[in-house]
Amino acid sequence: MKAITRQKAPVEIEELLRGVSSVFLVGCGTCATMCRTGGREEVAEMAARLAASGKRVTGTAVVPTVCDALDREALAANARAMEQADGVLVMSCAFGVQMLALYTAKAVYPALDTLFMGQEMSPGAFTEVCVQCGECVLGWTGGICPITACPKGLLNGPCGGARKGKCEVSADRDCAWEVIYRRLGQQGRLGLLKKRRAPRDFSASPRPGTYLVE
Repeated sequence: MKAITRQKAPVEIEELLRGVSSVFLVGCGTCATMCRTGGREEVAEMAARLAASGKRVTGTAVVPTVCDALDREALAANARAMEQADGVLVMSCAFGVQMLALYTAKAVYPALDTLFMGQEMSPGAFTEVCVQCGECVLGWTGGICPITACPKGLLNGPCGGARKGKCEVSADRDCAWEVIYRRLGQQGRLGLLKKRRAPRDFSASPRPGTYLVE
């Protein structure tokens, strides 16, 4: 599973860094590198863009995984460059930004938007497979998650916009519930769709989430 990200528009990054004259850049060597949004090449490009806009880049670092304790080591190794910066621009998922913010008193800014947690289905192609809803329904939907497979996240079957097995959002996309129906039919488990089920319990995934292993 990888955190799938995309770079924010230059105008948004410019707005975030308004009033910030010097910046330290941090990239991610794992997910953001795979998405080509925050690896070495992208960090170098961002540094050049910031310099061209009049910002002083005090240094850069591409941490193997920004979302763990390696953040602390990266900051220690770049302490001088960090100290010279007014703020830190982080090219990683939102988790990495929050982790890095724990280890520095400097203002921390995200350069990326985090889209979803994805599984690589083919080289360079990622699909959202789970939103960690806290109430897994895969046992009665043939191992296909309707929350992520359906653009509307419907748990009660296809919407009125589905036509000839295709999703109303895109005619090239199979309706998620059509796929679920076919899968359950192949498994001889269509009877599962006739059972009444309670509405989704949104409290099963509280925010902020906490969990204690006993």
